[in-house]
Amino acid sequence: MMPLPRLMVAPNGARRTRADHPALPVTLDEIVATAASCHEAGAEGLHLHLRDAQGRHVLDAGLYREALAELSRAVPGMAVQITTEANRQYEAAHQRQVALEAGAALVSSSIREIMAGSTTAQARAFYEECAGRGIAVQHILYDPDDLALLERVLPPALFSSPELQLLFVLGRYSPGHDSRPEDLNPFLEALRARRITPDWAACAFGRGESACLAEAARRGGKLRVGFENSFWNADGSLAADNAERVAETACLLQLESPPAP
Repeated sequence: MMPLPRLMVAPNGARRTRADHPALPVTLDEIVATAASCHEAGAEGLHLHLRDAQGRHVLDAGLYREALAELSRAVPGMAVQITTEANRQYEAAHQRQVALEAGAALVSSSIREIMAGSTTAQARAFYEECAGRGIAVQHILYDPDDLALLERVLPPALFSSPELQLLFVLGRYSPGHDSRPEDLNPFLEALRARRITPDWAACAFGRGESACLAEAARRGGKLRVGFENSFWNADGSLAADNAERVAETACLLQLESPPAP
């Protein structure tokens, strides 16, 4: 399995538009240009969301294949992870199909969404097929209950593997739900209780993003940063673009020394 990049940029997400920030990339050309500038600023990976001609979130295996090919040409040293986010538009069966047919080595997927309207057997078969094909699924966890759900669904060998990839989501989109560094604690406590050491990363919403990512780096995690989650620098200023957020976060990784496990 391809491991998680130490620093990944999530430049747009499924919901935000240029009304939220004029530098948010929407078209494929804009995403490719953003990937190049963020790679130069220190991002080793890109979390890829695509939009249709009207700027709306879209999950399409063919469009993903085209985008992956273009990104491979333009930024050959950058890992690319596709999303299967439903955004209240797609059912789990479609999400699973896209993950398997897009040709990506890295896939981000919410256990909640994959289980919505699915049986445990269907979800487990999907994860087993991904593993068999060498597709690394990063499981999005919004709280420790999601980890408990993942534990019930995944085969034990996949759940206990150090190759298990997780994303801890700190905070939310909604106003008043900015992230805080202490939001990381319940996730790490849940890992310790299960005695597993997965390949994990954190992302964080709102003005607390930098403080949360600094804490995640200090505690041995990898980082996902970008306009999907926050527009704000550590000093409270509005970032000019995704590359500015990446550059600041890359400095955090240079300053923080992860503790011994």
